[in-house]
Amino acid sequence: MAALVTEHMKFMYLVFKSQNVVIFNCLVVLGTLGSQQLYSFLAFQCPCAPKRNYLYGLAAIGIPALTLFLVGMLMSNQTWNFVAECRRRGAGNCTIPAIFLLLGCVVGPAMVAPITWSVISLLQGEAYVCALSEFVQSSSLKDFPHQYKPDILAKFPCKTIPVEDVSFKEDVVRKLRYESQFIGWLLLGTVAITVFILKCLKHCCSSLGYQQEEYWSQYRSNESELFKRTAEIHAKMLAAGNIKQFFGFVALDNDEKQLLQEFSTDNVQSTVHWDHITGMHIFRENKGFPIYSRLHKWAMRKSLTDIDPESKETIVLPV
Repeated sequence: MAALVTEHMKFMYLVFKSQNVVIFNCLVVLGTLGSQQLYSFLAFQCPCAPKRNYLYGLAAIGIPALTLFLVGMLMSNQTWNFVAECRRRGAGNCTIPAIFLLLGCVVGPAMVAPITWSVISLLQGEAYVCALSEFVQSSSLKDFPHQYKPDILAKFPCKTIPVEDVSFKEDVVRKLRYESQFIGWLLLGTVAITVFILKCLKHCCSSLGYQQEEYWSQYRSNESELFKRTAEIHAKMLAAGNIKQFFGFVALDNDEKQLLQEFSTDNVQSTVHWDHITGMHIFRENKGFPIYSRLHKWAMRKSLTDIDPESKETIVLPV
């Protein structure tokens, strides 16, 4: 029984590892959805005043979406890799399609949360109804009084509407909610079609086979995981060695003492080497051999003297 559970756990780990991007995006969507629902329930209050409604409604849709986009950009490692790439090497070694694809690698993941917020806000319709209630045209509704002015129309999304105008409130709210949900579904469909087309173009423009793309994806994942784990241990051991030199001893637990005995930190890389492995990478080939990352390129240049460091991209696939 224990062996069966262990095998199932290994299988689930492999599934989650192979679909880590999809799962992360799903978690982002669910988190954004929960935040939007909580905001609508606890904080959203239409001011019910001309001009204020419009600003408040648009801000309720746009400002959180912009904030989520900026947070996504700040939290993405790709953003800082792209900045490092532009600062150190510029765009002289990239084709124009490659530059757009690199930008897509940075911007694409950061767009998941703001698009989710905007779509859910539009499907709920509260912010849209609040923003555009004062602009409802009398000709757009049957038997709608012509004498209604913006100061009265602005109160339709709220409970403070005069009793004599309550009979028209449902028609106005229904009309605006219909428009909001239509725009929301249209935005969702546009995003889905755009993502589908971009994925198709990516695979059509790729000179890699499906199996090699899968291998490249696995390599990137493993390299990132191993590099992070190794860098953490190396930094800890280097710090321990320096502290021991300063104090004469260092307080380590048993596992850390074993690591200190097992690994050496004599091989400290120079800043030049760190610069070589930092930045964005587009799949390259040199004399028929694939180069899967900047670290891979650095290792090949270190071991083989005939690798051309200025080789051009052979395809335009983002990392």
